[in-house]
Amino acid sequence: MLELNHVSRHFGGLQALHNVNMTVPENKVVGLIGPNGAGKTTLINNISGLDHPTSGTISFIDQRIDTAPPHRITQLGIARTYQNIRLFGEMSVLENLLIGQHGRGSATMFDALVFSSRYRREERTLRDNAEQLLERFNLTAMMHAKAGNLPYGDQRRLEMARALATDPKLILLDEPTAGMNPIETEELGEQIVRLREDGLTVLVIEHDMSLIHQTCDEVYVLNFGQIIAHGTPDEIKHNPAVIEAYLGEDDE
Repeated sequence: MLELNHVSRHFGGLQALHNVNMTVPENKVVGLIGPNGAGKTTLINNISGLDHPTSGTISFIDQRIDTAPPHRITQLGIARTYQNIRLFGEMSVLENLLIGQHGRGSATMFDALVFSSRYRREERTLRDNAEQLLERFNLTAMMHAKAGNLPYGDQRRLEMARALATDPKLILLDEPTAGMNPIETEELGEQIVRLREDGLTVLVIEHDMSLIHQTCDEVYVLNFGQIIAHGTPDEIKHNPAVIEAYLGEDDE
């Protein structure tokens, strides 16, 4: 579904990514791990259109997207969350989910001005979709609360729900459990597994290896902007190159 071929990204003299090759198969959960500063978020930014590769190609369902703007990539079916939460804090939980569906509607500005039947039907459908997501992520009781006032774990769940509101085929999760306790992490892991069961494809950046083992079919390891290992979670766990990247080499 997603193919990265020889992707590199340089910022002046800094080489953030170098010759990255990666495949994310349809209806799989693929993990991307690596030490801090390895280039993981840079890679996600290049896939989602917030940044673009210096060289190499990125293809989604056989269509090149490495020069496409973010809104076009969203329209094609890729959604993402962020390492640092980016909700509309002054808007309600429900409004965050409604605005996440802005690209799915077909009603025109004229329809909205005259409050046409098509506009009313569409608004009802979008609200129904939002309410289903609220129920799925246990946020229904908070639907009218300001998003910025939610506890941290609920904000994380809302951000994932908003990404799903775009009706994606592929969802990119950038450290979705950062700051969560073990119970919240396990619950979010169950949601990620459910995404795969629902037919979605997931690329997840995560430091919590328990979540990686819980959710991922395969894992890539990035270090200093390069892929150093690829395999199942168990294979990665015992890979000497991965252990060295995280713990350093023993001089003895």
